[in-house]
Amino acid sequence: MSEETPRSVAGSGGGDLPTLVLIDDDPLIAESLAFVLRDEYAVSVAATRADARALLQRLPQPPALALVDLGLPPTPHSPEEGFTLVGELLAFNPRMKILILSGQSDRRNIQHALTLGAVDFVPKPTDVPLLKARLAHQLMLLDAERVEAEQPVETCGLLGGSPAMATLRAQARQFADTPFPVLIEGESGSGKELVAQCLHSSSQRAGEPFLTLNCAAMAADLIEAQLFGHARGAFTGATSARSGFFEEAGTGTLFLDEVGEFPLELQPKLLRVLENGEYYRVGETRPRRSSARIIAATNRDLREQVRTGRFREDLYHRLGVLTIRVPPLRERGGDALELLDHFRQLYSGSLAPFSMDEEARRRLARYPFPGNVRELRNIVIRLAAKHAGERVTRAVLDAELDPDLAAPLPAGEEGLDERAEQQIRATGFQLDGVLTEWERRYVNAALRLAQGNLSQAARLLGVNRTTLYSRIQRLNGAGP
Repeated sequence: MSEETPRSVAGSGGGDLPTLVLIDDDPLIAESLAFVLRDEYAVSVAATRADARALLQRLPQPPALALVDLGLPPTPHSPEEGFTLVGELLAFNPRMKILILSGQSDRRNIQHALTLGAVDFVPKPTDVPLLKARLAHQLMLLDAERVEAEQPVETCGLLGGSPAMATLRAQARQFADTPFPVLIEGESGSGKELVAQCLHSSSQRAGEPFLTLNCAAMAADLIEAQLFGHARGAFTGATSARSGFFEEAGTGTLFLDEVGEFPLELQPKLLRVLENGEYYRVGETRPRRSSARIIAATNRDLREQVRTGRFREDLYHRLGVLTIRVPPLRERGGDALELLDHFRQLYSGSLAPFSMDEEARRRLARYPFPGNVRELRNIVIRLAAKHAGERVTRAVLDAELDPDLAAPLPAGEEGLDERAEQQIRATGFQLDGVLTEWERRYVNAALRLAQGNLSQAARLLGVNRTTLYSRIQRLNGAGP
């Protein structure tokens, strides 16, 4: 297989089959798996991360499932390309179920991929019946999520009894029927799209379209045509005129997800729509008008992007007339346990729901969830698949958590006082050294989870970027 040319393998069921992308640089593995899965899935294959991005742009609809090898060119003996691809796939379609298919079975690599948003791990060499069973289970869960989304609840899907969630629901009710744009800020996996849907469904526009454009998933030229539409002959392949999202949304809502990735060269055109409702189809000179409401979301610090020239200040102020911050799960108190029970019942489906002993529940309540609600949901999915009808213990739960965060140092953890006394009695105990080591572990864990992005790591740690940078400098000066 050519690394530059992704391939599609059609199954006997045609277009009714669920879509699956397979990214693996081994042509023998890719070809054989595509062959054995072709009757159940419409399989498309790519060999590299770049190939996968190109493939996603060409597919008629976002794939439901993905099989991802962690070791991809140009660094096939390292998992970094695979880690990055997991994030890119979820940026393209947050609902996609990603299974890691890899010979790189180091637990830390597997767990990091799961923390980033993958839902399962299948080792190489692959047991085909096991793989098919895992894929079928993920399809069942996707169907459960679809049913849930179609059944609005009083809370608008914003579950949780914490003060932070009560504030969020109050803001959503307050902003729902205003005509002004809303900017939703929050970490990846925290539920920003759910908040946007809540704003729409709670407004007088609820009966009108709700359209989503993921700004991180498309090239600049594709975003422009998708958003504004195009005239016939506007570019190669434009054999007919086409309306864009602004036109198709009508008087409904247009949700711009990951707006921090909106191309800088197109930002003046978006600003024009926000200011006076006018836009132009690509290739036309006649202005059109939009009455759609704009809701935008970002996991980036747009203020920082404004300072660095990557985002227009005037556009930022127009988008952020009203701002909602979605709290990360670690700031939501006991909501993790409520969400655990919600997902556990949701995904029970044809499987007997698992239970969890009190020690495991306490452990889950203390876990910081760097991947937020998405990570919790995926933990429940894995437990439901592996331990249907069983009682999950702390040891079983710990195997599903990120090893760098599986044993934090929270107040009141069992045995902590005793261990502290033992350490203090030891010769040469130095409190500053112990605290420095714990700080180093958490900083390094956050940097790994954020793939080196300092701003994102700072958000994970609950500090600002400048503070984190200063601490890194101090820790580096403190020696290894």
